[in-house]
Amino acid sequence: MTQNDLAEACRLSAETISAAERDIALTLPTLLSISAALHADVAVIVGQAAPRRSATHGDRVMMRALSAAVHDTAAGILPTAMEGSPALDELRRVTDRAWDLYWQGQYDQVGTIAAPFLRDAAARLHVQADGERAEAWSVLSDAYRVSAYVANLLGARDLAYAAIGHARHAAEKAVDPLRAALVDSGRAWVYLRDSRLADALALAEKAAVDIEPRFSTATPAELTVYGSHINFAAVVASRMGNSDRAGDYLSQSHATGARMGRERGAYGTLHGPVTASAQAVGIKVSLGETGQALALIDSMRDYRDLLISAHQQLDGPIVLIWDNLNVHKAAGLREFAETRDWLTIYYLPPYAPDLNPVEGIWSLLRRGWLSNVAFSTPEHLVQTVRRGLRHIQYRSHLIDGCLTETGLTIRPA
Repeated sequence: MTQNDLAEACRLSAETISAAERDIALTLPTLLSISAALHADVAVIVGQAAPRRSATHGDRVMMRALSAAVHDTAAGILPTAMEGSPALDELRRVTDRAWDLYWQGQYDQVGTIAAPFLRDAAARLHVQADGERAEAWSVLSDAYRVSAYVANLLGARDLAYAAIGHARHAAEKAVDPLRAALVDSGRAWVYLRDSRLADALALAEKAAVDIEPRFSTATPAELTVYGSHINFAAVVASRMGNSDRAGDYLSQSHATGARMGRERGAYGTLHGPVTASAQAVGIKVSLGETGQALALIDSMRDYRDLLISAHQQLDGPIVLIWDNLNVHKAAGLREFAETRDWLTIYYLPPYAPDLNPVEGIWSLLRRGWLSNVAFSTPEHLVQTVRRGLRHIQYRSHLIDGCLTETGLTIRPA
């Protein structure tokens, strides 16, 4: 593929593609467009990860076991000793554990338990009494959905399509509209990773409309699932460069999170005010609206939720360069980072304003809005600082200038 071919596929100019290839001006929106056109992960394009064909031996072994489990159970090839299969209560606990690991970013562990979980769920369905099979179908649907998500993350697209199709069939048998809608959202995610953006958005929107609740009477589970769907629709719209559509969905996501009041989990998904804000950060970055992304980050308190959401949004390793603020060195955050192989944290020297772009922001404030002003009250000072930050927030060239001044870039050296 020539530069001109890639530019046409990305709907970008040939000059932009040329500059990106020479590492002169590779912005995140450009990077995402190239990723979609080449059907390649962002981390592979920027050199932070090897192509999927270079997966580790452990990954290959895990994927072979998962593929065998998906295809065998769908064909009715089940374990020989089915009478000893785990009870539904035990399988529900396995389901919860699998989703907990998934949302913690422990994807290798999820993949390890997915194959035996799927076989046990299929065996339980086979021995379950005829009048009591709806819950068994629900568990099996979740097992297939977990398997699809793992396959999709590791680039096994055909397996992901197969598993999500089986998950949809099981959800229909369970007669559970919320679970069926989540499976549709999962298929939309496979479309997204397969660069079928228009199909992904259409299915994500349909799934959200199918389960849109009345806020006055909706249960926490209904709000959780709906919020998750709306978040994903916003992600797809942002990948398509549709800022207005993404903004509309983000507004609905924030409204749903506000209605919920706190973070909740249901049906293997999460939503709440923190999740809504965390997802919005990734979307704003994807759209090139870095000022708004920084303002959202500043409003958040739990960095772990933010980092997990960013990792899922960007599909690649994350490197943080932080100053020595106490919350950046909290024990809980350090433990979190040590157990995530996709997260690396570097700390600036104790006093290094020349390396910290935040110092440039404060310098703009001091030389502009805060200079030659006699503040009458603390509130007067706060209002002035907020006004100045808001001005900077909507002028991305000022933020880019502060980053450039440090000599740091948002791409690998």
